[in-house]
Amino acid sequence: MTRPRGWFVTGTDTGVGKTVVACALARGLRRRGVDVGVMKPMETGVGVVGPLDALALREAAAVEDAVEEICPLTFALPAAPEVAAAAEDRTVDLEILDRAFAQLGARHDCLVVEGAGGLLVPITEAVTMADLAARWELPLVVVARAALGTINHTRLTLEAAERRGLSVAGLVLCHVDGPLTPADAANLEVLRRDPGAPLLGEIPPLGPAGIPAEDALDLTRLLARFESHAKPGGATS
Repeated sequence: MTRPRGWFVTGTDTGVGKTVVACALARGLRRRGVDVGVMKPMETGVGVVGPLDALALREAAAVEDAVEEICPLTFALPAAPEVAAAAEDRTVDLEILDRAFAQLGARHDCLVVEGAGGLLVPITEAVTMADLAARWELPLVVVARAALGTINHTRLTLEAAERRGLSVAGLVLCHVDGPLTPADAANLEVLRRDPGAPLLGEIPPLGPAGIPAEDALDLTRLLARFESHAKPGGATS
């Protein structure tokens, strides 16, 4: 069976805008005529209305895949998957995730997969988000918060990816905390000059609709690198 292709959206921290970016990717690819599927392998902090990130991804991609397939595992506690699962006397079953990934990948030309938290967030005692991206051979789209501390967080994330042989398809800066102070803006300019990975775009503070402009992400650059990042260990320059 051909392994599904696509991208694994991860972040330098929690709450950095991964869902905003993953949805923007799905919408942008769909507008370009790409048959794109979406997946949120596991979501924590899920209440009675269901997995909100997964529902947003489903709407952005305009797919008819079942939410339970897009997000096979949900947990109530808003914590790392390993912790949230343990709170319910459960463990994360990777085979369930593998099956959903394969089924969605067989149905679509490519997948946008959104992880939970950052790259080293534990899924089980032995498996992190980085391990899941490697398991599925997906290059990373790293989302970084446009705020103080982002230089260090971003470079640590990129270094962790490199040490694990993970390809990085690109970096997106996301202004999830609103407009920057002059000091934060000057600090961020360092990262813009030397992002350490291809800069795919910058999401400015969003209006009430919460949807970035169509040209916020450089999908041409992302798609041009698609083949070279089909497997981990591909070039990142």
